[in-house]
Amino acid sequence: MPAAQNAERAARKHPRPQTTVREPSEISCCLKYVIFGTNVLFWIFGLCILTIGIWAWSEKDTFNNLGRLTNIALDPAFVLILVGTLTFIIGFTGCVGALRENTCLLLGYAIILALLLLAEMTVGILGFVFKDWIKAQATGGFQAFIVHYREDPDQQNLIDWIQEDWLQCCGIEGPKDWDRNNYFNCSSREVGSREACGVPFSCCRRRPNEIIKNKQCGYDVRKPGYNYDVAKIIYEKGCIQAGEEWVERNLLLLACAAVIIAFVQVLGICFAQHLRSDIWAQKAKWH
Repeated sequence: MPAAQNAERAARKHPRPQTTVREPSEISCCLKYVIFGTNVLFWIFGLCILTIGIWAWSEKDTFNNLGRLTNIALDPAFVLILVGTLTFIIGFTGCVGALRENTCLLLGYAIILALLLLAEMTVGILGFVFKDWIKAQATGGFQAFIVHYREDPDQQNLIDWIQEDWLQCCGIEGPKDWDRNNYFNCSSREVGSREACGVPFSCCRRRPNEIIKNKQCGYDVRKPGYNYDVAKIIYEKGCIQAGEEWVERNLLLLACAAVIIAFVQVLGICFAQHLRSDIWAQKAKWH
């Protein structure tokens, strides 16, 4: 009995510390860092595109020549700025929102993705329904590219890539469309233009084993009485027809790409909303 009493007295004087059980966090670290890591890449990618677009625009001295702003929607540099800005904002809101567990930024991230998905679906549906209108807009844009071919290096590089590398075509409906350009117009011969009654080098077919393309291969090909077979030298198919044929050939691939992009966006929205609910559940425990 005395031993038991002494033990009881000692326990009262020196009570054992009670171990506290820590409740598990409601926030999934895996989900948090998946959103963070993915959007870091988007953030960097968007910043790179934005930097290239701003650099390309500044090189053309657009701000000191406001007349160029009339065709701003067709300016590849401006398109890069828009795409880079949107990608940068998406990456920033998703990255910082996940890292700082900020529900407002995560909500903004989900809303931007939802609006972007809705816009893509709208464009896809309207493009399928109003195919003739889309074709007319593409024709008008290509005409502007041809008219300003020598005035804007970005548009020149873009149309050369379309004609030479992508669609292997020439002009809108054919090589005769290059008569719209002052340099390639047949009347330019009167003012001494060597390119008059010709087409850009990007209209020329590549010869076998050709390493460096002849930049003068399109000279005089539209000149009356041209001595060579034009069909063997340049592409005679217009880019509108070539574009339609390319879409028909790659329709399945384009549809798969659209579905994958939409799935990734929906996944991003669901992940952001799930992380927000986890954050609110964790805050509810604190209060």
